[in-house]
Amino acid sequence: MFIIKYIKDVFGGVKSLLTGMKLTGRYALHHHKEKITQQYPDNKDTLVLPERFRGEVVLIHDENNEHACTGCTACELACPNATIKIVTKFDVTPEGKKKKALDTFVYHLELCTMCNLCIVACPTDAIKMANTFEHTVYDRGKLTKILNNPGSKIREGVE
Repeated sequence: MFIIKYIKDVFGGVKSLLTGMKLTGRYALHHHKEKITQQYPDNKDTLVLPERFRGEVVLIHDENNEHACTGCTACELACPNATIKIVTKFDVTPEGKKKKALDTFVYHLELCTMCNLCIVACPTDAIKMANTFEHTVYDRGKLTKILNNPGSKIREGVE
């Protein structure tokens, strides 16, 4: 009983190995002219990253230095490892009401796992993943970024 199961497992493993080798061999013989490996950094000028590439979180600002972040902290709550810290303040509206607003959007790139959960959680689509991927620095403090531009404010009509 045990020996029969063992022999079946060995033959199953060999069959699986040969199936993989067949696929690899067919690709190597028929696609030898197609360039597969990109020679980075020699190809920096022609490098094309996929549309779905996740590089780092950015807060989108328009030409008037306005953003759509309301300071709701949904992205901060969705982040599994505390990469995002939202500091809020209270602004007074023309009607005299206090309204919560974004003061500082702190992003710790060194902690980010590029999981995209913060982007999905944002109700106003204020943040997105950028295509930047070269983040090498000698000072770890440079990986902590303030995402809102100085003097930026919330876009009119965003609630």
